[in-house]
Amino acid sequence: MNDKGLPPVITIDGPSGTGKGTIAQLLANELHWHILDSGALYRIVGIAAMHNRVDANDAQALCGLARNMHVEFSSVFPGSITLHGLEISGEVRLEQAGALASRIAAIPQLRAALLQRQHDFRQAPGLVADGRDMGTVVFPDAVCKFFLTASAETRAQRRYKQLKDKEVSVSLPGLLSDIQARDERDSTRAVSPLKPAKDALIIDTGPLAIEQVMAIVRQELKSHQL
Repeated sequence: MNDKGLPPVITIDGPSGTGKGTIAQLLANELHWHILDSGALYRIVGIAAMHNRVDANDAQALCGLARNMHVEFSSVFPGSITLHGLEISGEVRLEQAGALASRIAAIPQLRAALLQRQHDFRQAPGLVADGRDMGTVVFPDAVCKFFLTASAETRAQRRYKQLKDKEVSVSLPGLLSDIQARDERDSTRAVSPLKPAKDALIIDTGPLAIEQVMAIVRQELKSHQL
């Protein structure tokens, strides 16, 4: 618990394709803590909007969806996400969902509506929160903060391999262009832009294997007596 009696939080921020979701899941499993994939929340709002034929520019309607959706992230089955009890993991990971999430995440009213939802994931014994503004806006009092980065080219290659392994037809130049556009939107938006917290440890995951990143994370947690 922190000095306010709240469970501890570890934040892992960064752009898409840096491995932050994988690191967050591994860390939550090791610590037996809860996990929050905040980026998925925006994707889920986008999916709910598509399911309900809500215009992505209708801030009021999007906020209504955000406040009323029941979402669960499984710490037992990595990557499993349910919306109102319905498994939607596959839909959440589609490029269409990611592009829509990046658009609607720039809407201030929606970010405000989801803020309390994100705070609600903070439960004992602790929370590992993965996103873009976890350490700067949502959990500024986190006990340990990480910011993962990698070049757009590296991240496009990773995503290309993931999709090809799933036999999804995709263009590498197209993926690179999408990632660069998303980075531009996320880092220049007026509300909660993508940037490292001042007290975050920045890790370039480009040349590193997952286990090498985890070794750095574990060492940092050890220095914080976690």
